[in-house]
Amino acid sequence: MPELSPAWARVRLALMALAVDPAGLGGLWLRARSGPVRDAVTGALTALPLPVRRLHPSLGDEALFGGLDLTATLAEGRQVRTEGLLAQPSALVLTMAERCPAGLAARLAQALDHPRHCLVALDEGAEAEEALPGALADRLALFLSLDDIPLAEAVPLALDLEQIAKARARFLKLRVPPRAAVTLTGVAASLGITSLRAPLLALRLARVLAALRGHAGVRAEDVTTAAELVFAHRATRWPEAAEDQPPPPAPDTENEGDSDGENRPDPGDIPEELVLEAVRAALPEALLDQLAIARAARATGGATGSGEARPGHSHGRPLSARPGRPSAGLRLDLIATLRAAAPWQGMRRKTALQDRLVHIRPSDLRIKRYQERNERVLIFAVDASGSAALARLAEAKGAVELLLARAYARRDHVALIAFRGAGAELILPPTRSLVQTKRRLAGLPGGGGTPLAAALQMAQDTAVRARAKGLTPVLALLTDGRANVALDGTPGRARAEAEAVVAAKAWRRAGFAGVVIDTAARPQDGLRALSATLGAAYLPLPRATAERLSSALEAALTPLQAG
Repeated sequence: MPELSPAWARVRLALMALAVDPAGLGGLWLRARSGPVRDAVTGALTALPLPVRRLHPSLGDEALFGGLDLTATLAEGRQVRTEGLLAQPSALVLTMAERCPAGLAARLAQALDHPRHCLVALDEGAEAEEALPGALADRLALFLSLDDIPLAEAVPLALDLEQIAKARARFLKLRVPPRAAVTLTGVAASLGITSLRAPLLALRLARVLAALRGHAGVRAEDVTTAAELVFAHRATRWPEAAEDQPPPPAPDTENEGDSDGENRPDPGDIPEELVLEAVRAALPEALLDQLAIARAARATGGATGSGEARPGHSHGRPLSARPGRPSAGLRLDLIATLRAAAPWQGMRRKTALQDRLVHIRPSDLRIKRYQERNERVLIFAVDASGSAALARLAEAKGAVELLLARAYARRDHVALIAFRGAGAELILPPTRSLVQTKRRLAGLPGGGGTPLAAALQMAQDTAVRARAKGLTPVLALLTDGRANVALDGTPGRARAEAEAVVAAKAWRRAGFAGVVIDTAARPQDGLRALSATLGAAYLPLPRATAERLSSALEAALTPLQAG
């Protein structure tokens, strides 16, 4: 086999591990656009010990779980059911996984909770806001990004089937160092990973890697590699480097020659710092930014639409039919009606007074349903206080301007609130006027305190009025500091922060969505806590340019219309 580049060797190792324990590892999140490089990876899936079945984001429950075969049922006069894709253990390949709706993601996640299937999610997201739903990403141990692998390096992947078979037979019997689970859990916590599935999957992957490498037990290198493959894309933060900590004590080498080996370190007991550095090097920082933006996008409404969903009867996204009779505005769903009537045809033919091909009763009637979405208003609350340096305020203005043009093209409404000095000001009520919005934004001054509570109150007042007009309000709060001006305009950090918390709780109770973009040089714990109180997504973007800020806002506030 020709020598592989480090990145391509990593891909091969991940596929080998998946082939050893596909159901136990859950599967693979493969982020790559369609092309020959991705084809080389998907072509190697034949080594999996499961039949490969392809899925599509628009797949319905009948295809997954089975359902009524309408033609056969009508012909035979008895119920004939089809077998769903989840009936037998299989390797499920989900194409366009970044557009997977929440319903399908929940059903696939439930299937992965029972170790019979594995999922290969082909994330073809070309934009930063597109990413795999969190319910699936949490259950897939492995992640690979092929964006930086050139075609010249993507040689055919020859997986060693004999090595895979031997590893499959012995990996569960390998001894795991007692400290390995503690180390992996500590590393996950340091990276801001809250799911307990991550360290469990990393521990299982470490066993698989040890078996593939022919180790008698799980070693430090197996734990480190497992952390790279499982933790890197899940990280929500990088721990700050400790600058003033004393260096670790030197190992005691006086008794290295003891024959009993009692003083030798456990080969599986490795420092968390080494694992963290390995995880840090596993993924480029730009990709982590993209994944963070995508998480924020889904937290503020997902990738399935803009405004709030509401039922409809004439247009929109089709939903499952419901019992009812056609009338003004309600349309008959003929196929659903026939499905409801099909199981009863044999009985009805025996008791019917007239000989008909199909016997329909009023209880069989089904009407069509659709899901429509309201128009949306984007409420920008921009921190113009003195804590926001002039450069960062300029970048925030530039980002909002870039986004305004895109919002105008989609006919979104835009409102602009500036907070500085003693209070907040509604610079622009909800409007579609791009020229007027840009003019008001350009004249936004800077300086003074940070009246955050006043900004949140004004944002909620604006949101309530917008919702009364049938709009769906979404807040974008751009700030780099903490509240230090109370509602009455007097300075005082403690009171100002307490009032901001009260205003944030009121926003959350109202059920509005939002995103807090932290533009400070370092992420602020206070803003992270505030975003949790708001029920909003938190997105730290230090040293953000206008283009980067606008991309984050585009992702978090105006998710891609999918369908």
